[in-house]
Amino acid sequence: MNAHPVSMKAATAVLALAASLALLAACGDGAKPPAKTPSAGQTPSAGGNFRLSSAAFGPDEQIPVIHTCDGHNTSPPLAWDGAPAETQSFALIMDDPDAPGGTFTHWVLFDLPADTRALTTGVETSERPPVGGAQGSNDADGVGYTGPCPPPGDPHGYRFTLYALDGAVNLDPGARKQEVLSAMEGHILAEAELVGTYGR
Repeated sequence: MNAHPVSMKAATAVLALAASLALLAACGDGAKPPAKTPSAGQTPSAGGNFRLSSAAFGPDEQIPVIHTCDGHNTSPPLAWDGAPAETQSFALIMDDPDAPGGTFTHWVLFDLPADTRALTTGVETSERPPVGGAQGSNDADGVGYTGPCPPPGDPHGYRFTLYALDGAVNLDPGARKQEVLSAMEGHILAEAELVGTYGR
């Protein structure tokens, strides 16, 4: 005679347990998923404490004419801070992703000493500039910096990307951007980016 009430209680308990489990499955337990870490060779995201700036222009501001082909075509002053303590060298790439024929490389500079924190105006366009390191080839068939020189129309955005590396790139002067990027793969500790604009 008591079998039926017991069965009903058991069934009710099972249903309540199933409902609770379903609710937990839908809502989760409130814990955050573990943070994802970059796999070997993956480039870290820009950001954090590593910052790149220029006394000549701010983020998304116009690059002064003196630093373009309409002026003296000299590189702008740059400064940075917040690089990881493990940094062994820096590399800098400036390019224009808005160029009509595809991304145009304006400047490739690598193997800058780890204690470098700034570049003054007008880095010498030589394979081994006095600031240290080596300079690669730009897409104007030169070595070192060549300034913005867009066709008439909307302003272009010019990206200055600074890489903090855990070692030296160890390429010969005149290396192309893609060669430098390939050599840096798996050795980038942090990135900092500054974008300036220029139109004609």
